[in-house]
Amino acid sequence: MAKAVEQLDRVIIRFAGDSGDGMQLTGDRFTSETALLGNDLATFPDFPAEIRAPAGSLPGVSGFQVHFADHDILTPGDAPNVLVAMNPAALRANVRDLPKGATLIVDTDTFKERNLQKAGYEASPLEDGSLEDFHVHEVALTSMTVGALKGIEGITPREAERSKNFFALGLMSWLYNRPTEGTLAFVDRKFAKRPEIAEANATAFKAGYHYGETSEDFAVSYEVAPAKLAPGTYRQITGNAALAYGLIAASKLSGLDLFLGAYPITPASSILEELARHKAFGVRTFQAEDEIAAVGAALGAAFGGSLGVTTSAGPGIVLKQETIGLGIMLELPLLILDIQRAGPSTGMPTKPEQADLLMVLFGRNSESPVPVLAASTPSQCFRAAIEAARIALKYRTPVYLLSDAYLANGSEPWLIPSVDELPEISTEFAGANGGEFQPYARDPETLARPWALPGTAGLEHRIGGLEKADVTGNVSYDPENHDLMTRLRAAKVAGIAKDIPLLEVDDPEGAETLVLGWGSTYGPIAAAVRRVRGAGHRVAQAHLHYLNPFPRNTGEVLRRYDKILVPEMNLGQLLKLVRAEFLVDAVGYNRVRGLPFKAAELEDAITAMVES
Repeated sequence: MAKAVEQLDRVIIRFAGDSGDGMQLTGDRFTSETALLGNDLATFPDFPAEIRAPAGSLPGVSGFQVHFADHDILTPGDAPNVLVAMNPAALRANVRDLPKGATLIVDTDTFKERNLQKAGYEASPLEDGSLEDFHVHEVALTSMTVGALKGIEGITPREAERSKNFFALGLMSWLYNRPTEGTLAFVDRKFAKRPEIAEANATAFKAGYHYGETSEDFAVSYEVAPAKLAPGTYRQITGNAALAYGLIAASKLSGLDLFLGAYPITPASSILEELARHKAFGVRTFQAEDEIAAVGAALGAAFGGSLGVTTSAGPGIVLKQETIGLGIMLELPLLILDIQRAGPSTGMPTKPEQADLLMVLFGRNSESPVPVLAASTPSQCFRAAIEAARIALKYRTPVYLLSDAYLANGSEPWLIPSVDELPEISTEFAGANGGEFQPYARDPETLARPWALPGTAGLEHRIGGLEKADVTGNVSYDPENHDLMTRLRAAKVAGIAKDIPLLEVDDPEGAETLVLGWGSTYGPIAAAVRRVRGAGHRVAQAHLHYLNPFPRNTGEVLRRYDKILVPEMNLGQLLKLVRAEFLVDAVGYNRVRGLPFKAAELEDAITAMVES
């Protein structure tokens, strides 16, 4: 007799286990099949920075949360409805996030005395009543996996045990009616060089699926209908992949070859890895020996007429700042992508933070302004990269684009745009006209200087880090010229405000309270605002994608509201800027935990401000 199928509008699942248990792969495969079904989704991979933390330890716990629904969603969810815990450490690290009544699936084979001790349990939580608030399913994942693989030649007991993540994936695929064909095809591709491993993982996956079908422990499976999304072709995309594709698109739109100079650093490395796959599109990647060499090569590529890009995270951005200052002096287009992470110093390399804003604005010597943009969602990273390139090329300036670990690794559906929808990026190089070339003569509208390709006859000029004389570009120590050039460089950046969109405000009912955000806080803020409005309160929301210069109507927007709340994953950096620039009495909501905001905590903060 077929089991009952229950319809749900949304589900939040968290896979958690040891860093060697394949939780990221498991979560990614579940997400891919969910995307194919047409659900709206958002993910939050959360993993340790250590290459291999001690097995079974709390610091070694790796997790992957996926939120999928039949309607538009904005975040990976505050709390999981389902936790799959592969060992005691995974349970202990995550059980505090479970709401009452949540479903808990545990691998009972790992709840041995030694593993319990390493996780800090004095007694097994499966026996002491501490889990009575949850629907607990005790499943012998490891032993059933090993048993299912006994007949496969060439598989060691250890390799058989490592396939248990696919057993768990199969069980969850049955429980939530996910398709299986894509995962089986993926296994064949990924392990094509070791067919016995491919067979083992496919067998484990099928065994988990069939266990769900036949076990009396699971009486019901669940379905979540596809979401009603705008028509078009979608794909699942992470923030770093979207940045890589946006850079390629900007290269093609501008007609320039793309050069990336980068040094591997978490969480930016996957941009380098993705771009390295696309040499056919004129992409050239250079893995440098250090951060300084990486940005130097990128600036050299810009001097040579390419779209020069460098990527890093906070610690690497610190090392690049002197060369970025050189780019400001030379007035060359250069893109710097800062995928922020928790700091200072090495900090928490795999955890998100928003604390580099003041550094990228002011962290260079002397007066050295640069445009600063920030992406807000994984899919929006694509257009953010194109816009950063447009500004850099048009205004001949280094441009920072801020993302963070949350956006970099998180994924969501992306509506693939047609080429006709993408903006034009015009690129014009200087040409010899028979007269003396003036390398610092400026376009009267943009204040950009000419971009002269090296080796072009008649365009010979001096280059370097010393102050330039206005128009001629000769080395100058004249006090009045230095003052003029400093003001011109600042005016060029400030003038970009005329060329960017106005700050949009979502305020359907004439609120008195505004929530202002930037970067990856967009999803949690928007979800919290929905909840507060649903409770009958009036609240407005605005989100900044341009942080230098601000949109030209920013002050006007801020002064319309009696109360302004600025949530940030730092100690109040945007807050300082808006208070100083616009003289408004804004208030911050600040957390630096290496975790994205939860919609519930922002809902409480917004409600408290509205009601005060």
